[in-house]
Amino acid sequence: MLWCAYLGQYCAVALSYFFITWFPIYLVKDRGMDILNAGFAAVAPSLFGFAGGILGGYLSDQLVKRGFSLSLARKIPFVGGMLIATTLVGAALTDSNTAIIAIMTFAFFGKGIAAGAGTWTLVSDTAPREAVGLAGSIFNCVGNIAGIVTPIIFGYIVAGTGSYEIGLFLSAAIVSSPHFFTLLSWARLFASMTRRQYNG
Repeated sequence: MLWCAYLGQYCAVALSYFFITWFPIYLVKDRGMDILNAGFAAVAPSLFGFAGGILGGYLSDQLVKRGFSLSLARKIPFVGGMLIATTLVGAALTDSNTAIIAIMTFAFFGKGIAAGAGTWTLVSDTAPREAVGLAGSIFNCVGNIAGIVTPIIFGYIVAGTGSYEIGLFLSAAIVSSPHFFTLLSWARLFASMTRRQYNG
């Protein structure tokens, strides 16, 4: 279960770092916005991502209260949120700056739902009690790897192709990869989340 949490963290943080590093540059260089308007536009996804994070945690807790297993209560909002986040690929298919901001805001809202419901909660729910610190540090490490790798890869794509759209498709692919693994092993979505035993 922890490797699923690590994969989810990688994908969620990769999207966060796209928004932090490349989204404002994309708005200015590819969409022709001036830096001031791009700055204001870049705030919207963050605000909605914040709201999504709170909503994801709330939904997950409500599912537990309604009798859903802890496993489903964490995974349903996570998978749903990441599916919403894949809509960012739509930004590569429109010419309207307003539509791009709306699509990106909706995508980051979905990422917030996923993060609020299924990142740190999965680690705290499933890591061995004696190794929660180690599991959490690995979890952070994997997220930070995404934070390092994503902007670099996106930069190479833009430099090599001159296209931001390819980078947007790559970002959508990264965000959708947890779903690919879920489809390969659908039972994992419904597998019971249990705390691992420490053997060391």
